[in-house]
Parts: sequence; structure tokens; C-alpha cells
Amino acid sequence: MYSFQIASGATRFPMNSGAMEEAFIVSLSYSKGANGASSRIRDYTPSRADDWKLPTGNAEGHALFIREVVFPYMADNYRVSATERTYVGNSLGGLFGAYILFKHPTMFSSYVLGSPSVWFNNHDLLSLKPTESRSPIKVYISVGSLERPQFGEKQDMVAGATKLKNKIVTEAGGSVTLKFNIIEDAKHATAFPTTLIQGLDWIYGKPKVEQP
Repeated sequence: MYSFQIASGATRFPMNSGAMEEAFIVSLSYSKGANGASSRIRDYTPSRADDWKLPTGNAEGHALFIREVVFPYMADNYRVSATERTYVGNSLGGLFGAYILFKHPTMFSSYVLGSPSVWFNNHDLLSLKPTESRSPIKVYISVGSLERPQFGEKQDMVAGATKLKNKIVTEAGGSVTLKFNIIEDAKHATAFPTTLIQGLDWIYGKPKVEQP
């Protein structure tokens, strides 16, 4: 509910005023009957980490669920585009989005990856070879400037996001357009709202037309 409320609230004015293209906001809950944390950790992580107490490594299964269940449901019930879809994820959600980008890039036409947990399982994500896409893809990566151990965070999220950016630029192919942003004075707990609205504005914002 945290992410959905931020997305719906932040986009209401720009979409209603015509400053941003209109879009459906689709929020996926945790698995029914599952503890939130366990469902998130299981479904957003791309590999099995033996040092974690909770199950990990079901990112591929969750990606298939989105492609085979969520996409058809949306197509059957709403006026959605079959080609223009945006993934938004933060922290482990950013890690999951990067996994989809590498393995199934054309599932989405654009990605907003906030403070991605590249550190998970000894930076295992960075060992994946990205699948190149012939279709154009936009990737927005953002992280808070204070998401570093010297400011109280457990992981250096800035370093991880930078490594991810560099890998995408060098290995993902020429069809990917990437924008990287460091949010000044933002911590891991506060960076996401800015990441979301700035990323969506970069993707869906309409250029301002100068009046004669």
C-alpha cells in the first residue's frame, strides 16, 4: 500500500493537468496468506542465498506470474497498451526489476529502479549477461546520496547503483537509453518518492509547449 499510495498521489496532478501521459497504476500485493517480508524476499531475489533465514531466489517465477497472469488480466479488463509498460521497483524491488531487464527486457518498455539492492548474494546480479533487446527501452536508476555506510546505512547503495548503471551502459546494447540520478540528502527510507515521480516524469512527461 505504501508504494501504491505514493504513485497514485504523486501522479494525480501531472496526469490530470495534461503534463504527463495518463497511465494505469498496477500494484501487486504479497502472496495471499504469506508474511509480507517473506513473500517480498522470496519473489524479488534472483538467486538462492544460503545465509538468509527466509526463502530466496524466486525472481524468475515471479516474473512469469506477471507475464502470464497479470498482463493477460489487465488486457482483458482495462484499456492497456500491449507495448508500453513501465516497471517501478525500489530496494529489493529495484533488484527484481534489474533482473527482468537482464533476462526478459521486453516485458516492459521502461524501468524505474530505485536504490536497487545490487549487494544481494555477493552482487550476484552483476554476473548475469543481459539479453539484448531490439526494441527501445528506457531505464531510470536513482539512489539517495546518503545511502552509504558512513551515513548509517548497512550497504553502499550508491556504489551498487553505479555498478548497475555501468553494466547496463556497457552490456545491455544500444537500444537502452539510461538516466542515472543521485538524490541529494536522501536516505534509503526517503529516496523512493522522488525516484518514482522523477522517473515517471522522464518517461511519461509531456514537453511544455511554448505559447506564441
